[in-house]
Amino acid sequence: MTDSEFLDRAEALLRQIEAQCDRLGDSTDIDIDIDSQRAGGMLTLVFADRSQIVINLQKPLHEVWLAARGAGHHFRFVGGAWRDTRSGEEFFQRLSHSASAHAGMALRFSPC
Repeated sequence: MTDSEFLDRAEALLRQIEAQCDRLGDSTDIDIDIDSQRAGGMLTLVFADRSQIVINLQKPLHEVWLAARGAGHHFRFVGGAWRDTRSGEEFFQRLSHSASAHAGMALRFSPC
């Protein structure tokens, strides 16, 4: 994957996350504040208890990192999806699990 392809896919991922957070805010009682530092390739989801999930782009490695309560995960684009470099878990499955733990209620994120 070229640097340009990585940036296109990774920025699309961040936009999907932002859009899904907005939809969750409109359709549920959950309030997720989004702090977007696009120049730095970072997106921070802040929950009601002030806990955070940080998603950032690791451009030289062509990876997306997700840091949540108790764990960090590295994802690479493989076979049409962002996959954990250790477990193979799909990105949106991990995000759903982590966000649900932070929010204290079931939240579902999915690829668009």
